[in-house]
Amino acid sequence: MSEAHADTLLPTERMREQALEGEVTQIHRGQAYAEEGDRFEIDGTTFEITDVTERTLGDLTDEDARAEGARDLDHYKQILEMSHDEFEWDDDSEIVRHRFERV
Repeated sequence: MSEAHADTLLPTERMREQALEGEVTQIHRGQAYAEEGDRFEIDGTTFEITDVTERTLGDLTDEDARAEGARDLDHYKQILEMSHDEFEWDDDSEIVRHRFERV
C-alpha cells in the first residue's frame, strides 16, 4: 500500500468535494494513477482505492457516469468534451477505472 495523490486522481476541486460528499466514488483516467490498496487524503479524510480495472470507453454505463458525478452517460460525455481539448469519444479507447471508498 502506498500514498496516491488526490490532486492527480481527482484533478478538480469540484470532484474532490463530490468525493467528500459521497457523490463521486470512482474515476476513469487514461492510465493507472494508483493501485488497489493505495490511500489518498482530501481535507483530512482518508480514502482507499478498492479496485483498479482496465476498460474501454465503450464499457461505460449510466451507473459509471453517476459514480463520477454525472447525471447519465450522455452528460458524462459532455463533461469530457468540455474538459479536454480535442477530445473525441471512441468506444475502443482504453481507460482505467479507479474505485475508492472512505476509510
